[in-house]
Amino acid sequence: MAKAGYSKAVQAGVLAALLAGCAATPTPYQQQNQEGQGYREQRIEANRFRVSFSGNTFTSRETVENYLIYRAAELTITNGYDWFVLAGKETEAHTRYDQMVTNMGFGPYFAWDYWPRNSVAVSTAIPVTDYQAYGYVTMFKGTKPANDPAAFDARAVEQSLAPTVQRTPPPH
Repeated sequence: MAKAGYSKAVQAGVLAALLAGCAATPTPYQQQNQEGQGYREQRIEANRFRVSFSGNTFTSRETVENYLIYRAAELTITNGYDWFVLAGKETEAHTRYDQMVTNMGFGPYFAWDYWPRNSVAVSTAIPVTDYQAYGYVTMFKGTKPANDPAAFDARAVEQSLAPTVQRTPPPH
């Protein structure tokens, strides 16, 4: 029985090592990296951009959408505008299924065995979802129209969402 405990401990260690290799934290607010995570924008006209934010599997849909709006506010302010409209906003969910194989062993174990005799491997599909939000930002100067629910005051958005924004930690 000690051998069975050892085998399960080895399996747990391998699983822990695999999970440790993954970034177990949400995508920070950052410019898009090599993995395609973060924000990016493309200027369409002088006052219009296509903006997107892509998160990893640990980034919630709400965070991805907030970072999109936050980026729109930053772009608006950086380009000398006061308010913006976010049109054509969409959020896509990308789901894949990762396989996890576990050993349902029944022994006996031998020194050269990684899997016990009479064992059954059980495979489980685990859904993993990441989100991407995108939209078209049109920026304007002056006072935001009070009666337009699609209009955002860039400074108010920036001030409101700034406490929730997790930026890339500085390199060590």
